[in-house]
Amino acid sequence: MSLKDKAVLVTGASRGLGRALMEGFARAGARVVGVARGREALEGAVACLRAEGHEVHSLVADVGDKEAIYPLAGAAQALVGPLDILVHNASILGPTPLRLLLDTACEDLQQVLEVNLLGPFRLTRAVVGGMALRDSGQVVFLSSDAAVSAYPRWGAYGVSKAALEQLARSWAVELEGTGVRVLTVDPGEMDTRMHAEALPGVDPTSLARPEAVAARLLALLDAPQPGSGARVEAARWEAA
Repeated sequence: MSLKDKAVLVTGASRGLGRALMEGFARAGARVVGVARGREALEGAVACLRAEGHEVHSLVADVGDKEAIYPLAGAAQALVGPLDILVHNASILGPTPLRLLLDTACEDLQQVLEVNLLGPFRLTRAVVGGMALRDSGQVVFLSSDAAVSAYPRWGAYGVSKAALEQLARSWAVELEGTGVRVLTVDPGEMDTRMHAEALPGVDPTSLARPEAVAARLLALLDAPQPGSGARVEAARWEAA
C-alpha cells in the first residue's frame, strides 16, 4: 500500500511520535490531518510542513471528549476526503509523578481511560464503517509494553493500554474480510516529553528517537504483512 495520496488522520500530532508520524506521512505524499489539544504547537508543526509544500491540516480537539469525536471525524474528511489511515497516537499518563493504584483517584483513572481507550473506540467507530464499505483502510493503535507487563505506579496507564490492545483485536476479528487492516504497535521507549514526565531520571540519549520509530511504522503500513490483528514491536520489526 503506497502512502502517496492517502488520506491520513494522526492524533496527538503536536509533538513526539505523533508529530514525527505527521511529518513522515506528509513527506511520503499523503494528505494529512493532525489532531491535538494544543493549538500553538500543532499549528506550528503544520506550518513547517506546509512551507515544504505538503498538504497538511490541523484540527484542535480533545479525543477524550465524547462530543468532539463526530465533528472531528467529519471535519477531517471534509479536508482530505474519506480516510485511508487512522493512527491513534494520543494518550495521557494521568497525574505525574506516577502514583500507586492505592493513591489513584477514580476520576484520574476515568480521564486516562477516556483519552487512551474510549477516544480511540469512538473515533474508530466514526470512520471505520466507511473504510469497510470501500474495502480498504488501516487503523493503528499505539500501545506500550505496559499493556503486557505490570509496573509499579503505571497501573492507570497500563490498564488503559491493555484494554486498548484487546479493543484492537476485537476490531480486527469483527472487520475480517472487509479489507480493513487493524494493527497494534508498541513503539518502545522514546525520547519524548511524556517519557521524561514519567521517568525524569532516564538519559534521553539511551532512548529511541521518535523520527526513527515513525519511519519504521510508515514502512510497516506500506508493507502487506503482518496481517490484521497483529501486535508489532517497532524495535523488532523489519520490512521484508
